[in-house]
Amino acid sequence: MKLPHSLALTLPLASGWAMAADLSVKFELPQLQVAEYHKPYVAIWIEKGDGAIASNLAVLYDVKKKDNAGEKWVKDMRTWWRKGGKDIKLPMDGLSGATKAAGTHTMNFPGATDKLPAGEYKLVVEAAREAGGRELVRVPFTLPAKGKLAANAKGKEELGLVAIATQ
Repeated sequence: MKLPHSLALTLPLASGWAMAADLSVKFELPQLQVAEYHKPYVAIWIEKGDGAIASNLAVLYDVKKKDNAGEKWVKDMRTWWRKGGKDIKLPMDGLSGATKAAGTHTMNFPGATDKLPAGEYKLVVEAAREAGGRELVRVPFTLPAKGKLAANAKGKEELGLVAIATQ
């Protein structure tokens, strides 16, 4: 079936995939000057206005430990664990990943906000380190965003700058 030129041009705009945006999360893990430094475990999720988890994005932990022993310590990310991490079977495709070294890291999550209704949300990044501290950074944002989404917040010890953007 051949479509009229004007209708053919509007169809992609009417479908959900054309409006989808990739969510980009950039986070900094500072190099701490301590006697015993371990790479932190990190959980990244989107939180609803009421504080419940809207979407888990990533859980970074020691995925290569023998017999999944790295999973034992994910509960040290206490906020994530209590809000819903304990209900997840790890490792999980697309969610689980290896810990990251000190530095700035960017992770992309295609379509991460596509199924979320309009409203107030927070991107949450929690880091916990063996023989170290634990820190949580929340970056508030609103959906739908007016234009491209861009927001950030800064941690004090275990996390540096945390930024969220759409592409």
